[in-house]
Amino acid sequence: MPLTPEESQIYESVPDTRTSAGASRTPQAPRTANPIPGPRSAPRPAPPRSDSKGPSTPGRPGVPRQGSPAAPSGPKAPSESGTAQIQLVAASDATAVEVADETVDKLLDEGRAPGQILLLTTGAQHPWAEHELSFGEDAYWRQLAAGEDVFCAHTSSVSRTSQRPVVLLAVNGGTDPEAAAALPAALEKATEKLIVCGDPERLRALL
Repeated sequence: MPLTPEESQIYESVPDTRTSAGASRTPQAPRTANPIPGPRSAPRPAPPRSDSKGPSTPGRPGVPRQGSPAAPSGPKAPSESGTAQIQLVAASDATAVEVADETVDKLLDEGRAPGQILLLTTGAQHPWAEHELSFGEDAYWRQLAAGEDVFCAHTSSVSRTSQRPVVLLAVNGGTDPEAAAALPAALEKATEKLIVCGDPERLRALL
């Protein structure tokens, strides 16, 4: 028998069991993510600077230390005798650069300004110089002109360097004639002191 309109309305008003069940649920508040304990929740350290002037540059010698007495930068006048003092520091070819870096640290602790120090090598380039040269020679040599930091160079380009009160010569390789030629060239760049890091017996023979 056909349904009357009244009966049809009754059936339509019956709620769907699935809809009713869904409507009866109490919505849950979204969960707040709790920070994961341990290293992941700690702030990440800033990445090292990649520019050529940052203190984190690989192998950069002579980073000023806190508490070191300030000293004026730039070259000083030569001594009254007109010749810089020569000091020998024992080192092998393999350790000459490391010993030179340690000597730079001592000079800074004594009050030397970074811009007063020049470090030369006879063998491989100092790691700092090798890193800075990767950015181009122009940027590399501009740092020498600025005179604000310890500058490292190879003795083959010593003619392009300027005079500084203290010059360190790391004899970390090269032939005896090359090392012998590097000594007077380095001495010419030093207005106060030349510190030679290398094998004492070999250096005495060359001197």
